[in-house]
Amino acid sequence: MGRRALGRPFGLLWAAYAVSAYGSGLGFGALPLLAVLVLDAGPAQVSALSAVGPAVGALIAVPLAPWVEFRRKRPVMIGMDLVRFAAMASIPVAYAFGLLGFVQLLVVSAVIAAAKIAFGAASGAYLKSLVRQEDLLVANARFESTNWSSIAVGPPLGGAAIGVFGPVTTVVADALSYLLSALGITAIRGKEEAPHPKEGSSLTAGALLAGWRHILGHPVLRALYVNQLLVGGLIMATEPLLAVLLLRRLGFPPWQYGLAFAAPCLGGLIGSRLARRVVARYGRDRVFRTVGTLRAVWLIGLVFVRPGVVGLVTVMTVELAIIVNMSLYGPVLSTYRLEHTPKHLVARTLTAWSIGQQATIAVLTALAGLLADVTGPRTALGVAGVLILGTPFLLPRRGRAPRPALDPHRTRGVGTG
Repeated sequence: MGRRALGRPFGLLWAAYAVSAYGSGLGFGALPLLAVLVLDAGPAQVSALSAVGPAVGALIAVPLAPWVEFRRKRPVMIGMDLVRFAAMASIPVAYAFGLLGFVQLLVVSAVIAAAKIAFGAASGAYLKSLVRQEDLLVANARFESTNWSSIAVGPPLGGAAIGVFGPVTTVVADALSYLLSALGITAIRGKEEAPHPKEGSSLTAGALLAGWRHILGHPVLRALYVNQLLVGGLIMATEPLLAVLLLRRLGFPPWQYGLAFAAPCLGGLIGSRLARRVVARYGRDRVFRTVGTLRAVWLIGLVFVRPGVVGLVTVMTVELAIIVNMSLYGPVLSTYRLEHTPKHLVARTLTAWSIGQQATIAVLTALAGLLADVTGPRTALGVAGVLILGTPFLLPRRGRAPRPALDPHRTRGVGTG
């Protein structure tokens, strides 16, 4: 697959995303780790941290959707980066003064979740106006590749940094990465086209629900949405369970915990780089059905994790199989979603998608935590692994779908080469 030049503005946006992604990679699982290692939290509290924060953040993001839709997207992205910087920076300050508590972690988790949703909606809308439609899959694959490479590199370094410098080291790095991301987006030159609101930017029910109406009214998007909610929710619900199982029950040190999730993320480079080739050879419908199914069949393997090297290899093998398929599927889904969403609905559609995903993760994580408290983390992992096996039946079965949305006000790609 030849390299495609997408222009300097995209390069700056990609660089800003990379800085933020690598900072978050260093801080992967930082809040659950702080809860376990500093506050001595149990499975229910760790699951609540992973569930309540994102759920509250999703609620906060609901009225933000029209606000993001009808504003220039670069200032929104910069503002959300600065909000995340301030929220994350509050943790090491509180820790230094001996004031860090579980409630603060919940608040920070909620703020980060809301800002992430708003940033993602703004960046998706901005990307659609920045590159040509035929380059969207290439652009999304590059973001996907960067995301997985950051997780591959970040957690082992983060685990080592925690061991040497203390538990808030990676939080500081994550906070600074948001500040650098904001500076990178500020460096993008050129006047951004002003939005053309079709229904006003007031917080009416119609404006708030427009994204969900678009998703649910589109037969293929609707099927992909429901499937993605459950697959993503069930996979993410296992993260706090594994934190408790590996760190507390099986005695894995933090660096091994980080390695167990980092090394398999190299598979994300494979999947994302193959996305364009696989779509060109087999078609997008087959990718949705086949790769969408392969994402779901491996999670049950986490039930068999044991102490020592064998357990570490088991986690890494399961995660590798999941990640290769997720990283191939993700750019194809993101591109299809942008192609089939009119320009004046992109921010609200992406917000609705993210809110649904966050809410599902919150509910399933909370339920998994409660189940783990009663039966143990291994049983809860088994239940998640069995439930996810039913999700392939929700994937779209036919390739017949509405044509990609045409945007009458769409600008040409900037410097796409």
